[in-house]
Amino acid sequence: MRMGLTMVLEAQDDIDVVGEAADGEAAIQAVITLRPDIVLMDVRMPVVDGVTATARILDAGSPSRVLVMTTFDLDEHALGALRAGASGFLLKDTPPGELVSAIHSVAAGDAVVSPRVTHRLISRFLRDDVPAPCALSTLDVLTVREREVLSLVAVGLSNAEIAARLFLAEATIKSHVGRVLAKLELRDRVQAVILAYETGFVRPGK
Repeated sequence: MRMGLTMVLEAQDDIDVVGEAADGEAAIQAVITLRPDIVLMDVRMPVVDGVTATARILDAGSPSRVLVMTTFDLDEHALGALRAGASGFLLKDTPPGELVSAIHSVAAGDAVVSPRVTHRLISRFLRDDVPAPCALSTLDVLTVREREVLSLVAVGLSNAEIAARLFLAEATIKSHVGRVLAKLELRDRVQAVILAYETGFVRPGK
């Protein structure tokens, strides 16, 4: 898997693969040493799992941003990595073009939330590992339009897709998303998705 990813990424003019790791502890040490911009993190690894490795990397104040790799049948622990601070998740069978695009997006400061897996991942999380729910009143600080934008972010739509859906300029949607994150004191779109489901504002399959 690592060999295949390396071949795909090294073929890009603006991406360099600076290191690989076979287990979570090695990944943590590699990030400390190499300080990569982006880390592609598996969830299930020997020695230290990907959730713990992600948390340790980000808790240490690393500037690296983490993208979680998960299987198509989903791993309930992937959400744990997102809650630990990962910038998104990808399927292991993600086409090369989408993988490269996702890396560019995360490098630019955005978060990647795949609509193909968002509902199923959150659904499993709510069914098997239900946290103390956040109060829906948390969202009272949002305007009607901001709540509408949040609902579309929560199902994995990009700014361009939301703009098309609402017949607004993409720059306007970007501003709305920025205000949602600021008002709710969230780091990125991933945290916005989690909050939307935890509060019950959005439900899987709805």
